[in-house]
Amino acid sequence: MRAGKIFINDLEELNLLEKVKTVKITLYGSLAATGKGHHTPQAILLGLEGSDPETIDTGTIPSRYQAILDNKHLTLGGKHVIHYDMDRDMLWRWDQVLKTHPNGMRFSVFSEHGDLLATNEYYSVGGGFVVNDKTKVDENLFYKGVDKSSVHGARLHQTHSLSDPTPGAPPPPPDPCQPPYPFASGDSLLALTRKHNMTIAQIVYDNELHFGLGHDEIHEKIMRIWAVMDDCIRQGVSSSEEKLPGRLGLRRRAPMLYRRLMRGFYPGLSTPHMPSIAAGEQAPAIHAPEGFDGISSSHLDHPEHAKGSHPRSRLPAAARARRVVGSFDHPVLPMAPRKTMIPAMDFLSCYAIAVNEVNASGGRIVTSPTNGAAGVIPAVLKYIVEFISDDPVKSVETFLLTAAAIGMLFKRGSTISAAEGGCQAEVGVACSMASAGFAACMGATPETVLQAAEIGIEHNLGLTCDPIDGLVQVPCIERNSLGAVKAVTAAQLSMASSNVYSVTLDEAIEAMRLTAADMSVKYKETSLSGLARTVKIPLTMPNC
Repeated sequence: MRAGKIFINDLEELNLLEKVKTVKITLYGSLAATGKGHHTPQAILLGLEGSDPETIDTGTIPSRYQAILDNKHLTLGGKHVIHYDMDRDMLWRWDQVLKTHPNGMRFSVFSEHGDLLATNEYYSVGGGFVVNDKTKVDENLFYKGVDKSSVHGARLHQTHSLSDPTPGAPPPPPDPCQPPYPFASGDSLLALTRKHNMTIAQIVYDNELHFGLGHDEIHEKIMRIWAVMDDCIRQGVSSSEEKLPGRLGLRRRAPMLYRRLMRGFYPGLSTPHMPSIAAGEQAPAIHAPEGFDGISSSHLDHPEHAKGSHPRSRLPAAARARRVVGSFDHPVLPMAPRKTMIPAMDFLSCYAIAVNEVNASGGRIVTSPTNGAAGVIPAVLKYIVEFISDDPVKSVETFLLTAAAIGMLFKRGSTISAAEGGCQAEVGVACSMASAGFAACMGATPETVLQAAEIGIEHNLGLTCDPIDGLVQVPCIERNSLGAVKAVTAAQLSMASSNVYSVTLDEAIEAMRLTAADMSVKYKETSLSGLARTVKIPLTMPNC
């Protein structure tokens, strides 16, 4: 959507918009292979119509897209109507990859006489960043704003080839375009925190001040990000829709998972069958499925049962027996069904699944660091805010600023694009970022924070991206849930073994880069192998 919006803005600046008669869109590589499942056509066309992902009313997307298909009209920039035929004007070249990045797209516009007016290629490099081969910095390498004229010069004119100084060499003269605390590696970031006695969050905060933002603006932007994350969780756990869009017919699980946790943090979230429970109240029993006639053995000799009456309706829900699977005539007796509750894991899983179900249905989420891995960071931060923090605002700021620093290191040192590195570049990086944020909120030292980030990525190395049918649903949704749990585990492990490690974050990032380079293209968001090949459609999904 950003790429389409940037292209339209450029046409307007060149006074070419009104001359456009037709537009051709070509998608390449991974972007073409999984584009339909990722809602790429909707995003591009609405971007060409002038919409922006941060402000668009997500509820209008399906109807607007369908209107374009039905009427075969596209309103460029919201003002210039042209004829648009989806089958003719959007080309899918999954057999070709542009040299700069696997997620490539080309926009071309023509006059009424068929003359080429303008053309440009854009690359979605992960994290919502859109770049262009010839004008890398101008086209959004360091910022996500569509209109570069509104971006502070210090951010716009950064040097991408930032590197750590050579040991023993004199420090280079200060560059007015660079922030006060530049870092290109975990080692340089750690050195800055030691030299200036600052936390990682403070380093990132002061760098943001350099980019023209005031204290109030930084706070508002951080809280805006958190507000979207939190609202996304709310939407996910309160959705009344039963299934996610797509051929898989995947059932939503977040609403039921949340209700089964029996603690309503969102006022008003209830159903006639299972009302929300306030803190301290006793939870109602969850009834057995309809038609289940299991009876506790302790009630078999009940007098009324002997008379032929069915005692099931007279027994409290808690007393009803569950069906045991297995033979009782065996040396190894079957285990009786039982439920256990591990609050941290249960809530983390529920929050992460909620976010990714909203993403899978085309709702607004925060790209953190990518859309496919958007559930990990909100889930961990939500858990901190609800269960751990005594100062939520401080925790939100510390968490997001710290996680951002880790994301920067991966973006510079490796990749945050599944089309380049598989899912290790998405859920793996998200897990690493969330691990660092969690440790920082626990008051861990910068060294321990980086150790948490290293553990988070180390045990996601080699993770492949093989979405079934190109949809960001299976295995993506559950993988975010496990990524959130793993992030907290990594942070806890780092804090329990401070300064006891043999792999640095920089070494892990380099290992991820090498793994990505060696990984087959079949496992890089192309749906050509793995689960995408072995699982047959339609799926039959088990009950939650």
